[in-house]
Amino acid sequence: MASNNVVLDAVMQEIEQTPPEYLSNLLQIVRLFCKSVTLKSAEESFRQGWHEAMTGQTIPLAELWDGIDAE
Repeated sequence: MASNNVVLDAVMQEIEQTPPEYLSNLLQIVRLFCKSVTLKSAEESFRQGWHEAMTGQTIPLAELWDGIDAE
């Protein structure tokens, strides 16, 4: 696995090669990525799950594995 400095240097190099007119788009992508990989707190996850359960936003257990092929 590459060290953090090597990865950071590679990311910075890519950013420096990005045309200025695309930097705002790149920033949006980075922010969306960070949001998608950051875990919510246990309290926030529970609240969301509780809300989904109470508003019927659930999937029946019998349908949970539909479309998934296990070998």
